[in-house]
Amino acid sequence: MRKTYLARRNALLSRTRFTWGASALLFALFAVALRVAAPNVFFAAVAPLERSAAAATRSVRAAMPRSAAGLLAQNDVLVRENAALAAENRALVQKSVDLLALLDATSSAPTVPGIVAGVLAAPPEDPYGSLMLAVGSRSGVSEGMEVFGDKDIPVGTVTTVLAAQSRVALFSAPGQKMNAWVGQQQLPIVLVGAGGGAFSASIPSTASVAIGDAVYVPGPGALPIGQVTRVDRSPSSPSAELRIAPAANPFALAWVVLRPGTQVLQSALSCATTTRP
Repeated sequence: MRKTYLARRNALLSRTRFTWGASALLFALFAVALRVAAPNVFFAAVAPLERSAAAATRSVRAAMPRSAAGLLAQNDVLVRENAALAAENRALVQKSVDLLALLDATSSAPTVPGIVAGVLAAPPEDPYGSLMLAVGSRSGVSEGMEVFGDKDIPVGTVTTVLAAQSRVALFSAPGQKMNAWVGQQQLPIVLVGAGGGAFSASIPSTASVAIGDAVYVPGPGALPIGQVTRVDRSPSSPSAELRIAPAANPFALAWVVLRPGTQVLQSALSCATTTRP
């Protein structure tokens, strides 16, 4: 009985599949024939289907702007968050640069004997021809101490001392004078401060001094203080004028070293100041 039932069911399913397949094939053949024989009738028949498809498409497109608006809003939020993170990153980078600069300045501080002082103000921030240092009497600074830049280049002398600060008069201050010599022949000259670290000096017009010659002051030994950058000679004048650039630019000083005044350098400064008008 069961086998007979299964056989009948399978036969029925086979006939159903055949019937549906044959019906679909016949419908397809009918549609093709109708499309060829009567295109107007064919298009009229499928028009409702096309309208339904167009309506579905419009529904989908109508829903898309709302989704796009949501995406744009999310994008604006992300853009603002990204801008805030970028600003925080720039601030962190700047702090890092500042710390590196501080460490670099600290590592470049001189380690020679003497009182190491940071420069608080220099020309043109400080009055022309002077430096303000971040050390004072509490650090052992006293008036008359000599101030040196890198490579023992003489810069000036301490003239004013406070508890935590001190002021230095530069050797290149306008009108300041000191004995020195120039060139390989060690021609004696009197340096005159021209301000901004520069000096001037007069020499005989026949003296063999050229641009690039070094200028020294006593101290002990020979201390470099500048270099000749210009020689002005006139046929009608018995003397020539030297323009001298500083060996230590006061505008770029970050650290200096203070030492007790030596008799040699102080005498060179006082002799030139008192013996020339």
